[in-house]
Amino acid sequence: MKIQKFKMNESGLNRFFGPLEAKIMDILWSGEERTIKDVQLELEKEKATNFNTVMTVMNRLVEKGLLQKRAEGRTTMFKPVLTREEFINTQSKEMTHELMDEFGSVVVSHMIDALDDADDDLVAQLEQKIKELKKER
Repeated sequence: MKIQKFKMNESGLNRFFGPLEAKIMDILWSGEERTIKDVQLELEKEKATNFNTVMTVMNRLVEKGLLQKRAEGRTTMFKPVLTREEFINTQSKEMTHELMDEFGSVVVSHMIDALDDADDDLVAQLEQKIKELKKER
């Protein structure tokens, strides 16, 4: 699944989702399958949220391929298609490939510049990855 909009001026999950979508995904990533009512009750701890609104957003997340639903008797259960880590990995990988395709060496240069702020473990991982790529060529 490809997220169509990446919001530079947001942070965390809000970069990929609308505010309510982000909260719903966060709730569903934190545990077991849940019903719409379960999610609504969790959301109400912060702010009153209409059941129909939650239902609409969750069904849209199903349509986008982010959630899956299954019937359990008369109840519909929802869960994420990917874990949070898988989602972030997939989206960041896709975004990186798109940036490389469109802007090439400029992106690489900026990524290298960003390493000034990176911790030593991340730099070591990058060095290892570069060594592996060189061996494969």
